[in-house]
Amino acid sequence: MSSAAELLSILTFPAIDPVAFSLGPLAIHWYGLAYVAGIMLGWLMARGMLRNEKLWPNDTPPCTAAHLDDFLVWVALGIVLGGRIGYILFYDFAAIVADPVRAIEIWNGGMSFHGGFLGATLAMVFFARRNAVPLWSLFDIVASVAPLGILFGRIANFVNGELWGRPSDVPWAMVFPTGGPFPRHPSQLYEALLEGLLTFLVLQVVARLLGGFRQPGLVTGCFVILYALSRITVEFFREPDPQLGYLAGGWLTMGMLLSLPMLAVGAWALLRARRAAGPRS
Repeated sequence: MSSAAELLSILTFPAIDPVAFSLGPLAIHWYGLAYVAGIMLGWLMARGMLRNEKLWPNDTPPCTAAHLDDFLVWVALGIVLGGRIGYILFYDFAAIVADPVRAIEIWNGGMSFHGGFLGATLAMVFFARRNAVPLWSLFDIVASVAPLGILFGRIANFVNGELWGRPSDVPWAMVFPTGGPFPRHPSQLYEALLEGLLTFLVLQVVARLLGGFRQPGLVTGCFVILYALSRITVEFFREPDPQLGYLAGGWLTMGMLLSLPMLAVGAWALLRARRAAGPRS
């Protein structure tokens, strides 16, 4: 058994200041910048895809660039509010009940992807109905670029030294400042690669090369399934939230539990898209 000193020598977490820069008393954090970068880059890419008429059914984009500009505020609010409310309900409800002020202490962290996913979905439903935009095509547009936000967000988690993985002796394991003396999986980077980069690349192939946008709902189904599978996989390496721990006999986590319905929803969306497209000649 290696000594603690030997374990500490494997790989040390890089000392990255979570504050990117300050403007007087205002501290700008990498985590906040990650949200902004993901949303803005996704918006720019979505605008570019709308200009490519050949990607869409009947060579007709489902909405205009002006629609996307208006939608930017809706989706940002959906992600942030849904993410915070989801964290409270799924991960920290008992603590919030004991101390309700904790619900607004966003500076102490606490965002749930699954909550942000639900919040963004509701924002899309309301926006599509209000602006007469085809809902499934709007889902597809957002799904095709959403992994960019996940990629930046998980990198920001790594910079913050949070959401680290389980203890491990793999060569790339590292000691996190708040993770005790033992090396751990950098599970934030696993999520950045699987949920973010890999999922993004696959969806771009589906949307741009395989005609995914021409079958409304297909890209959405692929995104939901890929995210759920990636998250469940990484949960085997990620340390569960301390206030919850392991569920169902010591192996199931809340992240896994919340991702299982996503698999069912993603499969349903795929089947629906294929049936709506009809048989190919």
